[in-house]
Amino acid sequence: MAISGAAGLGLHLVVLVWYLVAVQQNLSVTAGGRHIGAASYGGRWKYLTFINMILQTSFFGLCVLTDLLKLVPQPSKRVQRFTYRIGVLQDWLFTALAFPVGFFVVVSFWLIYAYDRELVYPKILDQIIPTWLNHAMHTLVLVLLMVELTIVPHHCSNRKGGIAVLVTFCSCYLLWVLWIHYISAIWVYPILEVLSPFAMGIFLTVAVLITVLLYIVGEKLHHWRWGTVKLMKKLD
Repeated sequence: MAISGAAGLGLHLVVLVWYLVAVQQNLSVTAGGRHIGAASYGGRWKYLTFINMILQTSFFGLCVLTDLLKLVPQPSKRVQRFTYRIGVLQDWLFTALAFPVGFFVVVSFWLIYAYDRELVYPKILDQIIPTWLNHAMHTLVLVLLMVELTIVPHHCSNRKGGIAVLVTFCSCYLLWVLWIHYISAIWVYPILEVLSPFAMGIFLTVAVLITVLLYIVGEKLHHWRWGTVKLMKKLD
């Protein structure tokens, strides 16, 4: 059963506040030069984890806005058109970016962490980032996405278009990572330091392919849970 109305608004509002608190805490604990990486070229914006936190915050912010608009009594045609456009953006953001990127961040982090944490999250970070915040960034993200997928139906974007958006996002991020190394001679993640150029090319290509696979996984899970969800009727 789908959740909607005031209940949906309440849920999305709680999640939005959670993300705002987590982002604020991330900014707080890594300020003042304690986190060397955050103080170097590119700042926090070179980390996919931080970008993903902003992405998730933006998505749930859109959810709150959509829920509020749907609660407007007897909305005018202008409000209905605006609600439609925001709804389309919300669905695209969830299926094309928020779900696959958030899923990838969680899975890739814990797989590399299990193999050798020093390659992705050096032990020294335990002295800077509290455990709850680490899980907020690398565990709860997937939990909240699964909750969203389970209780709120979204119109899945066209697969080719959605994957094109996702691959463009991944490509831009990888170019950003390479640019940071070119300018500052530092790698965003320790694992990149130990890979040869050939191995790095394979690693990054596989990472993008996995992200695309997770897009398809999200699509399949959504269809399994909700079937085909029709797009909200557009007003002329």
